Amino acid sequence: MSDPKNPAGPDFIKGVPADQIAEGAVLLGHVGGQPVLIARSGGSIYAIDAECTHYHGPLAEGLIVGDTVRCPWHHACFSLKTGEAVSAPAFDPVRCWTVDEIHGQVFVKAKKNVVARAEPIRGTHSRVVIIGGGAAGFAAAEMLRRKGFAGEVVLLSADPDPPYDRPNCSKDYLAGGAPKDWMPLRDRTFYEDEKIDIRLGAEVSSFNAKAKTVSMQDGATLDYDILILATGAEPRRSPAPGLDGPAVFVLRTLRDADALIAAAAGAKHVAVIGASFIGLEVAAALKQRGLDVHVIAPETTPLAHVLGGVIGEWVKGVHEKRGVVFHLGRKAVSYAGGKVALDRGEPVQADLVVVGIGVSPRVSLAEAAGLTTDNGVVTDDHLKTSADGVYAAGDVARYPDPISGQLIRVEHWVHAARQGQYLARLILGEDRAFTDPPYFWSSHYDKTLSYSGHAEAFDAAEIAGSVAKEDATIRYTKAGKVLAVATLGRDLANLKAEAAFETRRS
Repeated sequence: MSDPKNPAGPDFIKGVPADQIAEGAVLLGHVGGQPVLIARSGGSIYAIDAECTHYHGPLAEGLIVGDTVRCPWHHACFSLKTGEAVSAPAFDPVRCWTVDEIHGQVFVKAKKNVVARAEPIRGTHSRVVIIGGGAAGFAAAEMLRRKGFAGEVVLLSADPDPPYDRPNCSKDYLAGGAPKDWMPLRDRTFYEDEKIDIRLGAEVSSFNAKAKTVSMQDGATLDYDILILATGAEPRRSPAPGLDGPAVFVLRTLRDADALIAAAAGAKHVAVIGASFIGLEVAAALKQRGLDVHVIAPETTPLAHVLGGVIGEWVKGVHEKRGVVFHLGRKAVSYAGGKVALDRGEPVQADLVVVGIGVSPRVSLAEAAGLTTDNGVVTDDHLKTSADGVYAAGDVARYPDPISGQLIRVEHWVHAARQGQYLARLILGEDRAFTDPPYFWSSHYDKTLSYSGHAEAFDAAEIAGSVAKEDATIRYTKAGKVLAVATLGRDLANLKAEAAFETRRS
């Protein structure tokens, strides 16, 4: 973003011609050195801070959709009218500024007063219980309070840490570029101030959908009016001998990341089993920590089943240029004596091993309660399960996709948070189907790939632009229908793809 000493664009205090601001366009400038953008939407002119509150992305390079602006980096969405963070991954609002239009000139001089909190809504529900403290669980609780829900909100998390920025566990935090205090989504006083009854390290033993009760392993019982299952997923483990020892790690939680960071400090060689997104992001992070990294996977091209062969080879090349060694078309058969034995070829030396072979949805509570499950907890298009008053969100939810017509389960952090936000609004009376398109980003060193939509299978990956030059749009089609779009170096194109999917899905 702009250097406060040399801010970009015009000084809005001095004014700019109104005709410089086209409908649906933005103009970046500053007020007293503070980056501010002006946007015109629906004939009205708005001014807000120019930095996204998620990772400080440049909103002026984003996309205006209706009366919102979308961040080009990770697709956070803000209201131009109020500054509210309408949808994840941002939760904090941006500041709004007063706009005066005088004789064809637009002036921005002062911040607007903070918008008053929503009036308390009593509604018909007195207690919402959320099982799971990940993206979906946190987002549901936060949005309930933000929108004025006055009943009890109980957030039961098996994780010992308050909700945190999980994507960073395999990205900057693991690589050493993000300090620990960046990780919490909110500090502990937030839950006290918002009267969210958050219980950490809380293990749920069962719930009774007919009696509408939740039973805890410590013997406590909770009644609920609405129950949200946001139990997430858990990493798969390798059955190979030796891959369950103290030098073998998975990465799902902040504690997992901390344990891996501590182990990496005393290691020289690491083997990553699995060329999944998590596996490859771990490989990148540990390579940046100076370790010798080897990736072992049964496929011949990483991520080809998700991104296609051309993009898979590009990802592989990005890692190989940094010195990562791939052992593809191989399986790890055992780990002993500091070496991972393969089904063929020489063993791989490894002081520590990271297993990144995917995750499985945590459905045991739902199954025990008699809910319909099928590779997740099955829901309708309102994320309602087969039990009255019980909803599912996040990695565990398997819901109907309006484009493919199939049930899908999506393992993306941003999507999980948006499902939690959707359920909060649904509980407060908003009645619409959940149609938000999935979105995720994957970082490998200084390279980022963005992906909107969902293609569990595709006939073709149609490439426009140059993958080699990292300036490309890839459309994943099946039976002639575009199901997903990935981009390299084209953030705005990905935002436009997401907006197009929103229109199609709704």
